[in-house]
Amino acid sequence: MRSKMLFCRTDRTSLLPVYVTSIGYWEHQPETEREDGFPDYQLHQTIRGAGEYIVEGRTIRVGPGEAFVLYPGVRHSYRPVSKPWEMAWVAFSGREAGALLHYAGWRASGGGRLAEGGLLGPFEAMLEGDSLSYEANLERSHGLYALLLELGRMQTAGNREQDLNRMKPIVAYIEDNLHRALSLGELAEAAGVSPQYLCRLFQKTVQMRPLQYVNLQRIGRAKQLMFGAPGRRMHEVARDVGFDNASYFGAVFKKATGFSPEQFRRLYGLPGND
Repeated sequence: MRSKMLFCRTDRTSLLPVYVTSIGYWEHQPETEREDGFPDYQLHQTIRGAGEYIVEGRTIRVGPGEAFVLYPGVRHSYRPVSKPWEMAWVAFSGREAGALLHYAGWRASGGGRLAEGGLLGPFEAMLEGDSLSYEANLERSHGLYALLLELGRMQTAGNREQDLNRMKPIVAYIEDNLHRALSLGELAEAAGVSPQYLCRLFQKTVQMRPLQYVNLQRIGRAKQLMFGAPGRRMHEVARDVGFDNASYFGAVFKKATGFSPEQFRRLYGLPGND
């Protein structure tokens, strides 16, 4: 493939949750410096060679199979440290662009390992052809969405699997003990780790604190109880899922679902007794 750069029309695709603004490929990426950053998100993938990024005082080197994300408006520069530095890039925007990058593991500008050699499939498909028609740009935006989902899978597959395996015993412990009060210390002891490590593990895998997770599991169990035993009174449901106080149970339920337990019952046509 020869070096290329395509500037995509966005007059219609800008209505999409995420859309491509420009895309390109360099046989040898030249040195680039942007004092004021770039107006859109950027995703770079190194194919051959190596490059170096300087972002907010950090210097990060990337090589084959590695990607780099640049957030809008962030001062940065990058340069080759080998020749050639073969690299593909896509610039994009959209109301869900940041959320999809968060899903893919990038909450700020930075690098990540993806694959050994070769472009990722959706990236390669986006670079095919030179048409800038609405249909072609729509396909590129569709490919971008697929690419971001693929990045999320690749970024998290290895480490996430290890983390989830560590979570299994404590998740099982929580499921077995939802009927009673659980403290952070007890959960950490059951997992054989410190409370601080347990909090980090939960934040990394499910993006919430351990006791938040416990409460959500309690609410899920309460919904099943309301359905499976519709004659049960609400204070009994609360007790059976580990809440000593029915009012507190109602507050937690509403925060999690947007409905009070009584409203939830009515919403699903379940009889109430309270």
